Amino acid sequence: MAPEPAKLFSISEACARRENLRRAGLVVVLTNGCFDLLHFGHLHSLESAKKFGDSLWVAINSDASVRELKGEGRPIFGERERAHMLSALEFVDGVFIFPEARLANEISMFKPDVYVKSGDYDIEKLDLLEREALLKTKSEIHFVPLLNGFSTTSIIEKIRQQKNY
Repeated sequence: MAPEPAKLFSISEACARRENLRRAGLVVVLTNGCFDLLHFGHLHSLESAKKFGDSLWVAINSDASVRELKGEGRPIFGERERAHMLSALEFVDGVFIFPEARLANEISMFKPDVYVKSGDYDIEKLDLLEREALLKTKSEIHFVPLLNGFSTTSIIEKIRQQKNY
């Protein structure tokens, strides 16, 4: 069995840590996604998100919610493995797994100072309940440029097209 990811927290633990960071005057950034197959585009997005504050937290979809969003055969890696990979990144300060396809409840609980998504989103493309939760918590919302050519779906397709696969 794999070791417990060092920076993986339950939502209640993440909220307690978030409050300590708030009391210390630090800016807490939240981003989220499936991170199904960690790639360069993810790294770029996460590093860019970190620049908006002092502490970067990543909420990852549970295995069940990845299947709901992406279909059968996904995720490639399970939620624990994905949490472990993200925890290993120096610029990620904390990770938590959320069970639903959308993050609205966790945003309301975690209350990030800043919320960051990649450039394939804009304010209109954010889930309505997530957007409402962000507005209620007075979180700043930012979008970082998307690197073209890096998506989990395109990487999976490229692998499938290899003759020896």
